[in-house]
Amino acid sequence: MPRRMTNLLGLAVLVYLEERPMHAYELHRQLLDRDAAQTFRLSYGALYSVVRQLDAAGFISPSGTDRAGRMPERTTYTVTGEGRAETRRWLSRLIAEPQHEYPAFAAALSLIVVLPLDDARTLLEARLERLGGDVAAIAEQRTAIVAGGLHPIFVIEDEYRERVLGAEADFIQTLLDRLDDPDAGWTEPWRAYHQGVVGAPENPADTTGEPS
Repeated sequence: MPRRMTNLLGLAVLVYLEERPMHAYELHRQLLDRDAAQTFRLSYGALYSVVRQLDAAGFISPSGTDRAGRMPERTTYTVTGEGRAETRRWLSRLIAEPQHEYPAFAAALSLIVVLPLDDARTLLEARLERLGGDVAAIAEQRTAIVAGGLHPIFVIEDEYRERVLGAEADFIQTLLDRLDDPDAGWTEPWRAYHQGVVGAPENPADTTGEPS
């Protein structure tokens, strides 16, 4: 039985090969043309590795070779019946089943109290400003693509990305409001942490952390 793939770039390759057989170079060009680098971790080396894995798993198979000028011979691949079935299983799983992810920002938030309060506030404000620029850029690009005649369903991932970034921006603004409100009670424990109140040894004279 073919082994299960986990690299999401492999899913994109399977879907693109359902359109028509292609070689790795053409797949790479198509992914770039459709701005897939915003969604998948895309490089030619990564793509070539994924193509080999899909071939080894039986999800795609060589269907011919071609050569352009002095370029090396290129193998054209087509998706197999098992590859089509795996595409639908994989896509269905991703859509229907929420998966826990480990975003870097959540990790940073879990440790943010180690930064001085004013520094953290400045950094959050900088992130909020960048998010605003990112959301505006995505919205502008999506609007231009749709105005060019492409149905919005084909860039639905951009709308999702825009909404997610917007939600993050709302969260950061709420956090900043709490930090700016002296009555919210969010600044006292932060400042106490940096004054050594939180996590201080039970014996104030003991700075070694060892039992007295």
